[in-house]
Formats: sequence, structure tokens, C-alpha cells
Amino acid sequence: MRCLVTGAAGFIGSNLCDFLLSQGNEVLGLDNFSTGKEEFVADAKKNKKFSFEKIDLIDFGKAKTIFSKFKPETVVHLAANADVRFGLQHPRKDLEQGTIVTFNVLESARLASAKKFVFASTGSVYGEPEIFPTPETAPFPVQTSLYAASKLSGEAMIQAYSEGYGIKGYIFRFVSILGHRYTHGHIYDFINKLKENPKEISILGDGKQRKAYLHVEDCVKAIWHVLNHCEEKINIFNLGPDEFVDVNQSLDVICKFLNLNPARTYGGGTRGWIGDSPFIFLDCNKLKATGWKAQKTIRESVALTVDYLLKNEWVLKGKPQ
Repeated sequence: MRCLVTGAAGFIGSNLCDFLLSQGNEVLGLDNFSTGKEEFVADAKKNKKFSFEKIDLIDFGKAKTIFSKFKPETVVHLAANADVRFGLQHPRKDLEQGTIVTFNVLESARLASAKKFVFASTGSVYGEPEIFPTPETAPFPVQTSLYAASKLSGEAMIQAYSEGYGIKGYIFRFVSILGHRYTHGHIYDFINKLKENPKEISILGDGKQRKAYLHVEDCVKAIWHVLNHCEEKINIFNLGPDEFVDVNQSLDVICKFLNLNPARTYGGGTRGWIGDSPFIFLDCNKLKATGWKAQKTIRESVALTVDYLLKNEWVLKGKPQ
């Protein structure tokens, strides 16, 4: 299969490229390195079936040319603004890097006659739902973040393209992903705080925010599994584990791994920031019915992520050694 992956040098994208190559696929990776890292695609570049282009996908002309030349059968669109927490400080960013870039990638895929289009959406599109675990059929409430709003608009465009042009759409509503090459999020922040002051740590919100997390290996295997087992015009799946933890419990795992017992202070309130949902737990029975199931527990995933970051401190510092 000829696969094109956007956001290929990012956390999930680079792991997916490695996995697709391990399955014998030909892969073209695209990234602008705004958050992706060249080190993450170093192994992939050793593979003759991998090629890479640096591009900002806001440039539709360049995107269209690259897609037309490669002629992918499957496009996996992972590129997005990853700065969810500070989205309100630069509101145009989610419009450009989310909504407009998704259109550019989708239209480029259509013009290149791609058959399948995979999109990384988010469980945050459910806002603050009333149903837990939250199924794919849950009604969408008021959107609480610009990031989720841009993802929801992307979902809508993909569905319209699938109806209008016959491209099979694969929409995955992710929980937060952990694991090898993790570069931002609560574990990243907690470890940096503890390295600076191992005796005390400040926590956004009240520490009782409940979240589900999935290991990146389970994530990429789920994408591959669905691509090979689901052939509906529109395929929408929640992607996450059958459990959740609160922020305090996640911090417990981190502190145990580091052999620390810092004093904890809290910012207060039920959420870490505006747009942060205090409870995310997705119903993944639809995906499990296809034969997929998460192999790693949340606590295992947290511990593996801590281990990776401690062994790759350059990631914590945001630059290579």
C-alpha cells in the first residue's frame, strides 16, 4: 500500500510511519517541523520504502503537487496544532493548522485519487457529555476548545467528501496518547517540574480530573487494524482503553517511578484550563467488536512514558543532545 502520512515527524506520526514500514508499505511522510523532530524519522529514513518532504500544508499548491506526484492509496492526516491548552492565545492557529490544512490535505488526496482518508480527531469533540463512557452516537454539546472545534469541522468535511467523491473516511476520536517519542502533555510537564524541584509540585485544577490514556503502540495498531477490517463509506471510531485515572493517580505512578514524594499544591477548580474537560472516558465497544483491544494499561503506559523521557532527556529540553 502507498501511504502518505502528515505530521510524520511528530509523536504519533513517526510511530505510525515506523509501523507502516514494518508491514511492508511504501510511505511518504510530510511535516513542517513546527513540533515534529528530525530525530523521530531518522530510523524511517534508513528504509528504502520511506521518503520525506518538509512542507507547511497551509500551502495548497505545494501540497497538491506532492500528492499528485506520489499518488497515495491511503492518506493519514495527523498534522495539527498540538498546543491545545494555549489555543485561546492564538485563535487563528487552529483555524489554519486545523480546518484549512485539513481541507488542503483532503482536496489534495481527492485530486490524487486516494482511496482512503484517515483523520486523527479527538474525544474532546464530545465537550462535557452527560453519558459515560461516551459512545460515538452521543450528541455533540457546546464545543469547549478551539482545537476540538477545528477537529469537528474536519470530521464534517471528510464525511461530505466521502458522500460526494466516494473516498472512504476513517475518523478516530482519540483519548490522549502516551509512549515512545511523547513530547508534550501532563507527564512531560510533571517530570520537568520535578526535575526543577523534587520536593514540591503544583497541579492545575484540583487533581481530580479524570482522563483515559492510550499507549501509542496500541494507537497505531488500531489504525492499521481498522484500515484492514472496515470498508464502510464512513468509519467513525472512539479510540481508547476500558479504564481511566485521575490526575493524582497518574502523578502517583510518576512519583513512584522517580522514587519521590513531593508536597502537592493545587490551582483549584474542576479543570486545568479553559476548555479542559474534567472527565474524558470513551465507549470503545464499536472498535472492540472488530477484534481490537488495548494491550497496555494506563499505569503501564504512564510508566513507559516516564522511562522514555528519562532516557531521552533531550526531548524534555526540547532539543537534541
